[in-house]
Amino acid sequence: MKLFKKILLIFLAVIIAFFLFLLWYQNNYSMDVVAPYVVNTPSFEKKLLIATQGSDFKNKVTSGIVDYFKADSVYIEVVDISTLPTINPRKYNALVIIHTWENWKPPITVQTFIEKYPEHKNKIVVLTTSGEGSYKMEGIDAITGESILADAPIFIDTIVARLNRLLISKEN
Repeated sequence: MKLFKKILLIFLAVIIAFFLFLLWYQNNYSMDVVAPYVVNTPSFEKKLLIATQGSDFKNKVTSGIVDYFKADSVYIEVVDISTLPTINPRKYNALVIIHTWENWKPPITVQTFIEKYPEHKNKIVVLTTSGEGSYKMEGIDAITGESILADAPIFIDTIVARLNRLLISKEN
């Protein structure tokens, strides 16, 4: 009976340690919620939506994209990815979704949004970050990488090049 109690105590200790680890991990590595904001007037013909998560890296990428297009006649709306279920992609000429690969999959709001609007896939630019830097949704031409702050300008340039094709080069 003593052996059973020791095994049970060890098992409970392992479970408690695991849950403490999960709490620590969530607290240290979860993404912040992004406060929504707009740049320029909604009366502009060209409209860009950026749905993102909050982190130093993602904030820098978002700021770089906004800084590039804010002088143009482009209405820019920045929102948290949690609001994607309320977004109508028909209202925008281009959409950028910046998210982290979490628990071996994309956030459910991102996956649901992209699956719900396959006809708008060609005007959605996705940046997926992960620890390894190569994870992405199947069937999506996503830009992938690690959230290394020094590499943010590379991602900004890549996203801006894709957005230029959607916003500037073509008439939508």
